Amino acid sequence: MDIKTLKTLHMIVKHGSFHQAAVEMNYAQSTVTMQIQKLEIDLGIQLLERGKKIRLTEAGRLFYEESLEIVKRMERLQTNLSDLQSGEVGNVRIGLTEPTASYRLPQLLKEFMTIYPRIRVSLEIASTPVLVESLLQGNIDFACCSAPEIGTDLFFQPLFAEKFVALIPEDHPLSQNVELVPSQFLGHRLLITSATCPYRKKLEMILQELGHVGIETMEIGSMTALKSYVKNGFGFALVPEIVLDPMPSGTKVLPVNGTSIDMLTGFIYQSTPLSYASAQLFRFLKEKLNTFDS
Repeated sequence: MDIKTLKTLHMIVKHGSFHQAAVEMNYAQSTVTMQIQKLEIDLGIQLLERGKKIRLTEAGRLFYEESLEIVKRMERLQTNLSDLQSGEVGNVRIGLTEPTASYRLPQLLKEFMTIYPRIRVSLEIASTPVLVESLLQGNIDFACCSAPEIGTDLFFQPLFAEKFVALIPEDHPLSQNVELVPSQFLGHRLLITSATCPYRKKLEMILQELGHVGIETMEIGSMTALKSYVKNGFGFALVPEIVLDPMPSGTKVLPVNGTSIDMLTGFIYQSTPLSYASAQLFRFLKEKLNTFDS
């Protein structure tokens, strides 16, 4: 017994005729007859009373009524499987770091989920090391973050460079400049993010180049709070340009030259193939975020 045979039975009942069922299903009448005969043999019961008008037996009516739901479920299952294979439906788990999670992804995900309304997306927002571990444990499908440490058995595909600028209080001595170079950091308090932040590590490399001489730092664990502390005159900070929309009042933004402080951001993923739904989101975000040659 298969779904095709059940559909044949339903078509016979609909038309009351083997011939009309065969015409509508584009079968030879002999094929329809053999399908029903085999079904009756498999079940060990007579389903149809043959005559000028084909009618269901009592057992046939019971079987027909129960099989209606079976056919509906099978058709629904076939549709869902087809949608799953095409990437039209499914669940995607993606890892993100800030500021990508708050400033780049919301509008892009809204657009994606309008195109694919039956794909459910869940987000894990954390630091790159945490996302690497989550990916290795299979808790997320892929992540968009800074490059992981060497030797993680993951692939990294660059997408864009997060541009950094200096955020300075308007009454700060450095605010008189049109741009900054790292040597000008000396003698001024630099507000920095938490130790787990990849931007912090980038800043520490710059400070090492300067020998840490004359640079006072103050750790602020939140990027939102860091902007507020700059506004209130605690010092200056190097921040991703994208987080300055809107720019805090009482502050000034200056470009930083003389060193590369931009942070490379991209996808990290494993060698195992992504699900169809995950691959759809991966391709969509790559098209929207990639600023490098493919």
